Amino acid sequence: MKPSYRRCVACRKVALKVDFWRVVRVYPSQVVQLDEGMGRSAYLCPQTECLKAAQKKNRLGKAVKAVISDSLYEELEKRLYKQEIQ
Repeated sequence: MKPSYRRCVACRKVALKVDFWRVVRVYPSQVVQLDEGMGRSAYLCPQTECLKAAQKKNRLGKAVKAVISDSLYEELEKRLYKQEIQ
C-alpha cells in the first residue's frame, strides 16, 4: 500500500501522515477536535514554531474553515510539552 503524505499548514513541509497532528472539523456537527472523526482536516508539525505560527496567523482556522478555540491550542501545547519531556 502506498504511504499517505500530508503538508503542514504552518511551515508547508511534506511528510508522512503519521508525523503530524491532525485537526478535524467533524461533519455534520461542525465541532473542531484532534485526531478523530471524519470531515475537513488540517495537519500540523509537532514543533513549537509551527504551533505558534498556526495560532498567530490563524492557519488552522482557515484550513478547516472554522473557529479554533483557545482550549484546542492549549491541548496542542500540552502534547508538545509531553513530547519534549520524553
